[in-house]
Amino acid sequence: MLKPNLDVSEMFVERQAQRSTMHSRHLNEQLVRVLKTIGYDVGFQKGQGQYLYDRDGARYLDLLSGFGVFAIGRNHPTLRDALKSVLDSDLPNLVQLDVSTLAGVLAERLLEYVPYLDKVFFANSGAETVEAAIKFARGATGRPGIVYCGHSYHGLTYGALSLTDDSNFRTGFEPLLPGCTAVPFNDLAALEQALSSREIAAFIVEPIQGKGVNMPSDEFLPGAAALCKKYGTIFIADEIQTGMGRTGRFLAVEHWNVEPDMVLLSKALSGGHVPVGALLTRKHIFDKIFNRMDRAVVHGSTFAKNDLAMAAGIATLEVIKAEKLIEAAAKRGAELRLALTRMVPGYELLKEVRGKGLMIGVEFGPPKSLRLKASWNVLESANKGLFCQLITVPLFKDHKILTQVAGHGLHTIKLLPSLTITEEDCSWIERAFDDVIAQSHKVPGAIWSLGKTLVDNAIRKSA
Repeated sequence: MLKPNLDVSEMFVERQAQRSTMHSRHLNEQLVRVLKTIGYDVGFQKGQGQYLYDRDGARYLDLLSGFGVFAIGRNHPTLRDALKSVLDSDLPNLVQLDVSTLAGVLAERLLEYVPYLDKVFFANSGAETVEAAIKFARGATGRPGIVYCGHSYHGLTYGALSLTDDSNFRTGFEPLLPGCTAVPFNDLAALEQALSSREIAAFIVEPIQGKGVNMPSDEFLPGAAALCKKYGTIFIADEIQTGMGRTGRFLAVEHWNVEPDMVLLSKALSGGHVPVGALLTRKHIFDKIFNRMDRAVVHGSTFAKNDLAMAAGIATLEVIKAEKLIEAAAKRGAELRLALTRMVPGYELLKEVRGKGLMIGVEFGPPKSLRLKASWNVLESANKGLFCQLITVPLFKDHKILTQVAGHGLHTIKLLPSLTITEEDCSWIERAFDDVIAQSHKVPGAIWSLGKTLVDNAIRKSA
């Protein structure tokens, strides 16, 4: 039998110079334009751990980590070996009229971290777990309503988008799923008013909101759990970004001693290689969905329990445990937040540093001095939240640090690095932020010249 001569790594090398052309022609041209406008089109060639390397071999510290999927770092050898072992073993993958051994192992190991829950449903992504949660909640309670929080982000498929409070994502796709109601984050009175109708199947919440890194009050999550119990509503913790050790605990809800009825995981569970999502829930909820033999497949997904995804999840949990990455996230995160917080009194544009573990928000705000205020107002009038690009772009160009703004129109930069970052990496982050923030206080200056360019682009876009 002839084998095709296919070397994908060689293909990558041969075609990488054409990546922007191919994407403009066949994929998302607007994304290519954005990357070129802000100077991010450096042609990354390699990823190792918390680092990326561009076409010239320059090393970058990745504080985006693929939106949080690379918690154990890029291309971890344990993960790679696990995936190779599956491919080399001729396992009977996705038989469908059988049950998966590796899915059983991964479910067992996940539930060891969340012992108050009993059952696991696997999906292909975070958004799919949200969709499953909506169905399970409605099916288990017989109620139509879902309550979510203002400023939330739960995904971009239709059900998940219906629970995402961001007009930038919703506009053009409405009407969305009926029966979905928003309440303000941290507002227990508003939540109780919504739940008191006893028509609400579930309340879904990110323990720490990804868009803006918004922190709950100490009373909010315990109070929300108590209200859900009072009114017979299922409490769903969306830990898709906050879970798997990101905040210095396996689940972020552990910081507030809360035990949800459902926990949603994804992103980091994949190890960054094979998409996977997991919904963990109580037996009585699960059994109301899969309640008879003729409903054994009433919800599912063709690829959800594939052996590569399950192996990726198992290997990721092994690495987190062996390398003590949850403890590392707590330690490094506390050190980094303290170092950045100490800068606040020295810079009038820097307002607050917040977060847990290695999920950190650095918030900027309007200055008081007249010269800075005038420049700030020009940026804001052109495009709300544009100032943060004056920080992220120099961090990237001058200090080789990849970061992101924490949401459309926000003044917060989110740090979401691999949990493997070192003390030296933290020093790199501190020096870079200190330098760029200092430069942002010099008017006129190079950073505000960049601001003029961004304003001109924003005006051209609106025209």
